[in-house]
Amino acid sequence: MFAAIKTQIEQFSADEISAERKGKLQALVDFMQNKKDSHEIIRLNFICTHNSRRSHLSQIWAQTMACHFNIPNVYCYSGGTEATAMFPQVTETLSAQGFQIQRLSEDQNPVYAIKYGSNEQAMICFSKVYQDTFNPQSNYAAIMTCNSADEGCPVVLGAAARFSIPYEDPKAFDGTDLQSKMYAERSLEIAREMYFVMSSIL
Repeated sequence: MFAAIKTQIEQFSADEISAERKGKLQALVDFMQNKKDSHEIIRLNFICTHNSRRSHLSQIWAQTMACHFNIPNVYCYSGGTEATAMFPQVTETLSAQGFQIQRLSEDQNPVYAIKYGSNEQAMICFSKVYQDTFNPQSNYAAIMTCNSADEGCPVVLGAAARFSIPYEDPKAFDGTDLQSKMYAERSLEIAREMYFVMSSIL
């Protein structure tokens, strides 16, 4: 794992997470623990309306934390109720936090390869609907990272379980002097909670 990411992870503490949030996250921990105990593959699909910000940050940090805590057979994905594009500040934020990012296409919905370690497989990230053929079609956990997707998608096709873990949208700060700061804060909030989830798996 890249040194900057590892250093950041070592600074996290579950004590920084409220009891209310831990309660929401514990349901996901229990789902993953049951899958691990049964020696099953764990598929996590993080879903937000546009698959442009929070769902990608959640996917990337969850996969990174699964590797950090040596949890086998964890595969993380993301999707939306509609496809747009990954917002550029997301890649800038992750790059500043230590990830290695390569842009693979130049169209309006770019494809990125994102790595958290020199010898680890790159995550392929682009905006897509949650049921895109790139994502698992069945037996996965649907993790709703925004309230609008949670309310607007009453049924998630193919999901084995569903969890609501919403985050505030950093989009509110787009074009302001606080944009970089708030994206960084949201990324680390998500990272800290994925740290709690993965560190809880026995």
